[in-house]
Amino acid sequence: MNLLEKEDLIRVQAEELEHASAEEVIEFAIKTFPNITFACSFGAEDVVLVDMIQKISPSTDIFYLDTDFHFKETYETRDRMAERYGLEFVRVSPLITPEEQAAQHGEALWSVSPNECCNIRKVEPLTRILSQYEAWITGIRRDQAPTRANSKKIEYDTKFGLVKFNPIAGWTSEDVWNYIRTNEIIYNPLHDQNYPSIGCEYCTRQVMPGEDPRAGRWSGHEKTECGLHK
Repeated sequence: MNLLEKEDLIRVQAEELEHASAEEVIEFAIKTFPNITFACSFGAEDVVLVDMIQKISPSTDIFYLDTDFHFKETYETRDRMAERYGLEFVRVSPLITPEEQAAQHGEALWSVSPNECCNIRKVEPLTRILSQYEAWITGIRRDQAPTRANSKKIEYDTKFGLVKFNPIAGWTSEDVWNYIRTNEIIYNPLHDQNYPSIGCEYCTRQVMPGEDPRAGRWSGHEKTECGLHK
């Protein structure tokens, strides 16, 4: 399917999928684009989507970006999910190790230039893995951040050059947690310790009462996104 055909498909399906359930969006995505993948960060939204994808199409590729800087709880959540579903997450790593990064860019690059650190450890690896696929599925929701407010359930990702599906774009945090509780889904225990949004250990802190849910990401910097979603 060439770019014009993909754009036509998105235009035709956009309104219909907007009213579809998350499961229906996933079914359509996988049926239409067999060469599709899901990017999993092991956050609350993503563990929901892993469960849905496993029920709909267990053979669909699921990858994660291993920045080498994740919380130990995140790695433990990965391992518990792999055991529960009997799957192997595709590990995507940066081209350089933390030690090589320190040697080339200085110690604690994340504190001096978080954008550069994200580019090395997230954006480049994501660009590399997505080049192998026609479409990808993400767990972004519109109410997570102003930068995500206009996300559609199906859209063309101009940054990475493929079709992007956001099955739970219209969900609230309450919707996510209702699904987790109802289906007894494994989730990162840091969510129970005031970490609503979990990224790398060095750039994530607890969120205090009254703060925006994403206030704990890159605290002290103007940065609000890692560069993966626009």
